[in-house]
Amino acid sequence: MIGSVIGTGVFALPSALAPYGPIALVAFVAVTLGALALALTFGALSKRATASGGPYVYAREAFGEFAGFLNAWSYWITAWAGNAAIAVAWVGYVEVFVNTGHGRAYSVLIALTGLWIPAAINLTGVRNTGAFQVITTVLKFVPLVFMATIGLLFIDPDNFGAFNASGQSALGAISAAGAIALFSYLGLEAASVVAGRVRDPERNVPRATVYGTLVCAVIYILGTLAVFGTVSHARLGESGAPFTDAANNILGGSWAGDAVAVAAIVSGIGALNGWTMLCAEMPYAAARDGLFPGAFAKLRGANDVPVFGIVASTVLASLITLFSYTRFEDVFTKIVLLSVLTAVIPYLFSAAARLYWLLRGRAGLSRRALARDVTITVLAMAFSYWSIQGSGYQTVYYGLFVLLLGLPVYVWLKRGDGADPAPADGTPNETAPDTERPPAAPPRAPETPPVVPAPRRPGGSRKGGLHNNLRHHD
Repeated sequence: MIGSVIGTGVFALPSALAPYGPIALVAFVAVTLGALALALTFGALSKRATASGGPYVYAREAFGEFAGFLNAWSYWITAWAGNAAIAVAWVGYVEVFVNTGHGRAYSVLIALTGLWIPAAINLTGVRNTGAFQVITTVLKFVPLVFMATIGLLFIDPDNFGAFNASGQSALGAISAAGAIALFSYLGLEAASVVAGRVRDPERNVPRATVYGTLVCAVIYILGTLAVFGTVSHARLGESGAPFTDAANNILGGSWAGDAVAVAAIVSGIGALNGWTMLCAEMPYAAARDGLFPGAFAKLRGANDVPVFGIVASTVLASLITLFSYTRFEDVFTKIVLLSVLTAVIPYLFSAAARLYWLLRGRAGLSRRALARDVTITVLAMAFSYWSIQGSGYQTVYYGLFVLLLGLPVYVWLKRGDGADPAPADGTPNETAPDTERPPAAPPRAPETPPVVPAPRRPGGSRKGGLHNNLRHHD
């Protein structure tokens, strides 16, 4: 889970938050509290439904197929749009070494390379994806932990600048900065999305979700504080690699910054690797139920790879990256806000599903336990609404547009279900199915297998799932 949450986005976040000033740190704390409420909500939900799909499964079981489809569609957009944002942030650290003049054509080429390397790894199967994720997760912690500990000793208060540099009201600045900061926590639900691949999901998914979010929260807040305090406010707003600049200021020279840049590059590839898997996993779960195009449910090769989901999502991420580099100046922030908005919709539905089940099953809980769980869930819902509000009107416009693009897809998928209503004159509808025989449910692909030790094949190979319980864009 931590491998998916911590990516290149957190390495670029201080620059995106710099225009707001240190008040952005207040927003970060508020977002952290909301993220923890969401993590506790997802942890509780994962005990009720242990199949892969996460927010999609919760919405479908609580509110029906259409709600499930909207969540799957919205989350899928989050996954590939978020990959584009990670790739854009990744470019900033690659360009510490190459394309230092930031030529746009070369920047686009570097971003596309960053998107397709993880796709190629995912196409080889879940075993290689998991092994690569473990390695990159370990390496990415080094600069973050350094900045969240040693970096704090070098803070200079003069570097912070005006507390609220945005020109907005304090509440407006906190809301706007909070919407950007939430991007760093996207992926906290990753364990629930791939629950079908996790050993003992009722136990391990809640632990990965809650503890992983706590670890990320400590590193994020302290690391961002250190960067704000070691890089001047003016420089920070222009930096494409803020952690590199902070390391250079702390240790002098350029070698430390170069080392941080390498770690950020590795971190970005690792996050893209995990999120590329999620790009295929959510639509796979929905396609098994006939609520996403059937191509997403097809597994190919000896390793049962959802090839179509991986390739289609990477193509879309590539297209939005190309579009953004030609239309937006602040490419990273624009894509971040879009991916946050489309992620918050499944978060909101998941919290609503949790509240729905709590109120329906309240007789099974003590009054104190019910009050505690309802409070946490309501906080998660309120946080989700607040995040939508902070995304801005333009982001809500684009987000609503891409969300509603799913309606024709849903109509096409459901076109053969049920029967047309009888004519108003009472004439029997010849196309209606026999009421004695309801229409059959759509064919369902097999659930992705959980992680269990597999018998050895001839030649000593094994076929199995991820060996780590889960290690998956910012």
